[in-house]
Amino acid sequence: MKYVTFTWLIACMTTLCVSMSWAQSVVISGQVNGAGDKAPLPGTTVSLKGTTIGTATDASGNYRISVPNPANATLVFSSVGFLSQEVSVGSRSVINVELAVDTRQLNEVVVVGYGTVRKSDLTGSLAQVKAKELSSFPAPNVLQALSGRAPGVQVIQNTGAPGASISVRIRGANSVQGSNEPLYVIDGFPIAGSSPSILNNNDIESIEILKDASATAIYGSRGANGVVIITTKQGKVGKVQVDYEGSYSIQTLRKKLDLMNPKEYAAFYNEQAVNDGKAPYFTQAQIDGFGPGYDWQGLVFRKAPMQTHNLTVNGGTDKTRFSIGGGLMNQQGIIANSDYKRYSLRANFITDVSSKFSLTYGATLSKITSNRQNNSGGNRGSSLISAAISAPPTLTPYNDDGSYRVLTTAYPFISNSIVNPINVINETSDKLDANRILANAALTFKPFEGLAIKISGGIENADDRTDAYQTTKLINSLGNASVGVSRTTSLLSENTVSYNKIIGQKHSLAAVAGFTYQDFLSTSLSGSGTGFLSNVPQTYNLGSASTPGIPGSSYGYSTLLSYLGRVNYSFNNRYLATVSFRADGSSKYSTGNKWGYFPSGALAWRVSEEPFMKNVSFLSDLKLRASWGLSGSQAINAYATLNMLSSGKTVFDDALYNTFAPSTTLPGNLKWETTEQTDAGADISFFNNRLHLTADYYVKNTRDLLNTVQLPSSFGYTTTIRNVGQIQNKGLEFSVDGRVIDKAVKWDVSANIAFNRSKVIKLYNGQDILGGNFNVTLISDAANLLRQGLPVGVFYGYVEKGYSDKGQVVYQDLNGDGVINQNDKTVIGNPNPKFIYGFNSSVSFKGLELSIFIQGVQGNDLANLSAIGNTLDYNYGLNMPREVYLNHWTPTHTDAKYPIISSKNSYNFSNRNIENGSFMRLRNIQLAYTLPIKQWGLSDLRKVQIYASGQNLLTITKYSWWDPEVNSMGGANSIGQGIDYYTYPTTKSVTFGLRIGF
Repeated sequence: MKYVTFTWLIACMTTLCVSMSWAQSVVISGQVNGAGDKAPLPGTTVSLKGTTIGTATDASGNYRISVPNPANATLVFSSVGFLSQEVSVGSRSVINVELAVDTRQLNEVVVVGYGTVRKSDLTGSLAQVKAKELSSFPAPNVLQALSGRAPGVQVIQNTGAPGASISVRIRGANSVQGSNEPLYVIDGFPIAGSSPSILNNNDIESIEILKDASATAIYGSRGANGVVIITTKQGKVGKVQVDYEGSYSIQTLRKKLDLMNPKEYAAFYNEQAVNDGKAPYFTQAQIDGFGPGYDWQGLVFRKAPMQTHNLTVNGGTDKTRFSIGGGLMNQQGIIANSDYKRYSLRANFITDVSSKFSLTYGATLSKITSNRQNNSGGNRGSSLISAAISAPPTLTPYNDDGSYRVLTTAYPFISNSIVNPINVINETSDKLDANRILANAALTFKPFEGLAIKISGGIENADDRTDAYQTTKLINSLGNASVGVSRTTSLLSENTVSYNKIIGQKHSLAAVAGFTYQDFLSTSLSGSGTGFLSNVPQTYNLGSASTPGIPGSSYGYSTLLSYLGRVNYSFNNRYLATVSFRADGSSKYSTGNKWGYFPSGALAWRVSEEPFMKNVSFLSDLKLRASWGLSGSQAINAYATLNMLSSGKTVFDDALYNTFAPSTTLPGNLKWETTEQTDAGADISFFNNRLHLTADYYVKNTRDLLNTVQLPSSFGYTTTIRNVGQIQNKGLEFSVDGRVIDKAVKWDVSANIAFNRSKVIKLYNGQDILGGNFNVTLISDAANLLRQGLPVGVFYGYVEKGYSDKGQVVYQDLNGDGVINQNDKTVIGNPNPKFIYGFNSSVSFKGLELSIFIQGVQGNDLANLSAIGNTLDYNYGLNMPREVYLNHWTPTHTDAKYPIISSKNSYNFSNRNIENGSFMRLRNIQLAYTLPIKQWGLSDLRKVQIYASGQNLLTITKYSWWDPEVNSMGGANSIGQGIDYYTYPTTKSVTFGLRIGF
């Protein structure tokens, strides 16, 4: 291919052009680490004293520098936040250095796109989450550990099921049809078909979250939603170190819903019968004899264990460093036959082939198996979660002979779709077997100091198989089986040239340029069958089904070619500038619109380095930042701009023929979605860096939004995709961290808070865009709405004004036409929070450490669709919360919360169904003790720590259902947010763990 040939030509020509004689020089190499934790210090400046010769350490703290006349040479090692150190070279060729922390100038090195930078030199908005925070409590998905850790980053757990997906929003949602998830980059690889859940949390060194355009524009068409850069642990020079961490947790349902007991249930439906002019069904003798009844929640939801085991081995010489990690995560669900297991293996190697060539290799292998019982949604007890609430407390799951009880025939007034939840748990299975591979390798050539040519490539591969089976013992089932297999593969080629130069004592220049190529291939195949003589084969012999299903398959392929460049300049450590540019060409778009261009620029002023600030003793650092840039989103599938043919069947005479016809979607001439973002921020440190403050104000405008638009039937097409409008997000972010006490007792505190306001600026012809419909039988409607001038995804429905004289709900006639219809709908809630926040406190004394982590969301609403069926649907024998029985309308109680108990009621989606979703949660509390192994003379051990912790032990909320952290219809789509629809509940847990270092 042309671009591959071009890559190698550049590499060869550069090698020839820059070949120079270094006969009089000696190459000195080594690693720079921190003196305290022995962690590598990337970005450390290594310079030859008295000259302009210099370099910087890489991401693993390694450096290489050519030194003329080494016998009389002195190397100077300096890193912001650490005390500088001078070392005489003499006859040595390897010099390893440990720098002591400078308490007067504490700072960090962070990873940005295609490079690293000292935090003090940052011109953009970035948040960092370190390894200790990520592994502070067991989490099946690393994204859960991000919740509340970084300002402006909202992490929403869609359900509480083991291995459930996570939605992440960085500074709000930007797209209507496209994904609103950030781009995830793992060790330099922008992943496509996987998610960070393939990683073991203990394998991660740090996570950097790029938020403003100056930081994300280098990723061009995939940077609009922010970028999450994940760096795994790298090898270190020194003795081999082995670290083990294991934990065991017990998970329980956070709370039970307070449902009616048997006597209340019977009285409730007797009252309904009387209100509907019928005879009561239950006699007083039956009511008196019911006893305590059956607790369906107690049977469906159980205590469940979770365990983790992680082993990491690090070590290496000055030539080769390695880091190997393996882990097991085994989470059993609080519903039987639901679980999530992940086996992971990671290996990173860095080898210095010679003084000018180095090789790096990294690979992560993960195997995921999961049994899923996330049978959510449904209505009138038709799903597992719905039935766990709705099943009558007067009935047991089994008949006297041990057979499953059929609930649909238990009473003449009961729902004809309610299932026996125990029958569903025992007789259905939905298994996932997934294999994930992420591997990349790079060759780096450094022809002379400061210049590095890097050629890298990688592969991401995801193979999934799902097997779903319903046995013949499932009520009304003949045996149903389905199998689906899918594969997603992405190949990446990245070719960059970077140059770092210290000019004199005041100028610093860092530049990177290159081009990348990445392709994306996805395929799938499915089959099914109904009617089995035996349950033994399950999904492994679809041919034995009496009625085979029609097989299905799919294929998708797209490519992305990119050119990128960035320049960082610093003058006198005071004035900083960053300029970047990326051009992306995508095969998804039509001719003339295939290329998108994404520039950005940022400026920063370190005011504290000015002479007039030197006498301000309490101020350690003050930096002002401003940035502007463009980033994008592809937002369409691979063939959205093509006129696709759809296959079908038709009959002529007595024969069946295959057909192909144009699809019902009219292809369009589409533009890229483009997000323009402006950011202004400040970084301030006080009292010898004991206290750090960061503040940002941003405005994001996303234009050329892509969405499906309905067409008149006369067109011959029903829909098309068009660029429909513009969305704006703007907000404020604040974070603070500091050491409150720094004596024998040490107390560290950090906190963050973020305010975001979204607004729909423009839509196609001013037309509203409705979210997906929900159907709970009693009510069928769309909960969310996009409308010009309103926040993204507001709840849209009717407003109640009380009850009629018969106890039925009455709705406001907002337009005054005397009719209640669609024209009377209005905004009834907002799923977007007013602010999100997190707070972390860690107190240590000698070997004891107590840490507390609190996270919260304030000012958001939830649409409780679960409560529609279980508080209003009175004609189908469903169990309901006790307050419905205690607080419903009667002639003597007209100001009740719930209407009259009658099957004659009718309802609309209204403000009744909207609840306050705000919460403050004790996300984690941990007490750890580090054993005094040195005093005990255990020289083979480096560290032994035992700990006990609790997750989600306390949640303060007004939300009435199981848990306010829910997003049933969540995912990449931005409209269907803030909905609770019979969702697998979130758990609380207690954990005991052990950390050992050898």
